[in-house]
Amino acid sequence: MTETTLVENARAQGIRLTPQRELVFNVIEDATDHPDVDRIYERCRQVDPAIAIATVYRTLRVLEDHELIASHAFGNRKSRYELTRSNKHNHLIDTGSGEVINFDNDEIDAMINEIASRMGYTLERHQLELYGQRSKD
Repeated sequence: MTETTLVENARAQGIRLTPQRELVFNVIEDATDHPDVDRIYERCRQVDPAIAIATVYRTLRVLEDHELIASHAFGNRKSRYELTRSNKHNHLIDTGSGEVINFDNDEIDAMINEIASRMGYTLERHQLELYGQRSKD
């Protein structure tokens, strides 16, 4: 089964598509990092110099409202954005560089589910953030 694109998901949810919105969608979808609004805007301007930052902000809000993207304020920094792909999500944030690394770990996921169960909850989703600096070996 192929993964649907952000544009296809937006269309399926009835979001009005314009060329500038599609550009923002594509920039987010192509991102290999977790860009903040300024980086998203810069990347959009490389394709369409006429795009307004207000358009980027409005588009991000629409995508968040429809739960197609998630914003994170790692360590109280600027909000950074990524596609919403699953109900479990783990990040390792480098406190020196600000780099954000996604990771999966079945053992951690099992422990989180066990903790929720012991407390009488069925876990619906989780997000784990780890902060640290790269070891200088």
